[in-house]
Amino acid sequence: MQNEDPKPTFYTCSCFNTDNIFLEDYKLHVRFVSECQFRSKYQAVLRTLGCSTDAQFDDVLHKIALEVERRRSLGLKSADRASAIRNIYTPLHKHVYLLQENNLAPEFRQIVDYCWSQDASEDGLLALIQTETAQRVYRFPVFKKSFCEELIEELEHFEVSSAPKSRPNTMNHYGILLNELGLDEGFITVLREHYLQPITSLLYRDCGGRRLDSHKAFVVKYDMHEDLDLSYHYDNAEVTLNVSLGKEFTEGNLYFGDMRQVPLNETECTEVQHRVGEGVLHRGQHMHGALPISSGQRWNLILWLRASQERNRLCPMCSRKPTLGEAEGFGDGFTKDPPLNTSCVLT
Repeated sequence: MQNEDPKPTFYTCSCFNTDNIFLEDYKLHVRFVSECQFRSKYQAVLRTLGCSTDAQFDDVLHKIALEVERRRSLGLKSADRASAIRNIYTPLHKHVYLLQENNLAPEFRQIVDYCWSQDASEDGLLALIQTETAQRVYRFPVFKKSFCEELIEELEHFEVSSAPKSRPNTMNHYGILLNELGLDEGFITVLREHYLQPITSLLYRDCGGRRLDSHKAFVVKYDMHEDLDLSYHYDNAEVTLNVSLGKEFTEGNLYFGDMRQVPLNETECTEVQHRVGEGVLHRGQHMHGALPISSGQRWNLILWLRASQERNRLCPMCSRKPTLGEAEGFGDGFTKDPPLNTSCVLT
């Protein structure tokens, strides 16, 4: 019997502690290396956005310091939370922790079966999925509505438990990291390896779609009394899948601009409607956001799909060759494998 290939060790890039820090009060992403650098680059910009007093600027520096410290301790604290959750939390629906085919939309199974077939092609796949006006953005059913409802029930049950919790990222205040809840191995990894990679191999081969080897998965919640929308941004991913789980809500469409290398004043945004059970698939570096909901509550499952052989060449967050640091789990998807000569193009 042959031994399986050893699993790679994943790393994070040092820019994780300095780049893409979101200042919510001013809807601005910044880089912080030192106070001198920050003042030189951003103080004038912040004044135009309403940060006009010393007290307001000091508040910005304080919030950045808190965010940097959160990032530096994230891996260890996340592992501690995951351990505590395993000991404290009793799941409501144990079956949602394992991906089962009968919970997938029949159309999704048909799409995946086609992608695994010998004659699969990009044109053939495009005939089975919906192409949006936004360039290389696609939509298709993923889960049955009944499964979405059960998954939300599980998430709400966890929310009101005494188990420790953390916000999923700097832009979303309400949500859950799925690896901490124990949904990674039996659910998200299976979804990535067996169902999504055959699709991304055809649609995004130039962006690492054939070599997705890690991910970050989380759910976010939008509510009239919590987060209403999501500002314009790009993802720390080669490919992103965004699945609407429910519940009942109005408005809140996604919108897409261009790739992040294109200046905002040269960009025209396009709206994409998000329907319960459906996934919207796009390149991670494609600028996008979510418009405010006007009523109800919405849960979204977000999968940042990563290809180490792509990002080892160029960090997608700082656009520099990554400087690697130790990480827990999948880290930010970097490995020490030699990179391939590939890149994600703008078209």
